[in-house]
Amino acid sequence: MTEPIPDKLSEQIDAGVRAAIAEALERHRRLGESISIFKDGQIVTLNADQIPPKLSEKANPS
Repeated sequence: MTEPIPDKLSEQIDAGVRAAIAEALERHRRLGESISIFKDGQIVTLNADQIPPKLSEKANPS
């Protein structure tokens, strides 16, 4: 599945940032490292097993 190519530079930057964040989250999950996120106005720490798998991992598990 390929993603559509955004027209505007700001959309391309946004897509790149989202992809980088998804990769960082997946790396933390696979390495067993916790992350801290901002949720509902509070900082919440998630253990590696609480980090959801990357979307492409759900669609095509390896």
